[in-house]
Amino acid sequence: PAMERSHLTAPTSAEAELLLLQRQALVEEEEAKIKRVLLTRFMQEKLKREEQSSMLGLHKVRTLWRSAQRKAKDQELRQDIEILSQTFSRVMDCKDGTIEALVMELKEAEEQQNRALSSHLDLTDQLLHLQRCRLGYLEQGFSAQVGALKAEFEAER
Repeated sequence: PAMERSHLTAPTSAEAELLLLQRQALVEEEEAKIKRVLLTRFMQEKLKREEQSSMLGLHKVRTLWRSAQRKAKDQELRQDIEILSQTFSRVMDCKDGTIEALVMELKEAEEQQNRALSSHLDLTDQLLHLQRCRLGYLEQGFSAQVGALKAEFEAER
């Protein structure tokens, strides 16, 4: 009976040991599962932070790139404005010179026209004087002829 008891106890202690090992395995498995879940959460959080950091970095890079592009475009536009301003000034100077030359030509033309008008009026006055003199001579000749014809008519009468 003692042997039976030890034989009976032996398997019981083996079973208990097996149960203990199974419980330990289950506990270890639960702990491993919890560790995996925690590790998964940690990795997901880390991935989320990395994505946010990446997005923030990308935003900063884009902002700096746009700023650099704006600065370059600003400089380019300012150079274009300076060139256009200089070109405009040259064109205006050229047009001012042309206007001044045309004003001088107009003044000279007006003076020439005034001299021509004065000369024409002088010549017209001279022509009128000549025509009046001629008319006076013709009237004298006509009066003389009328007087001669009257005298001839009276003589014949």
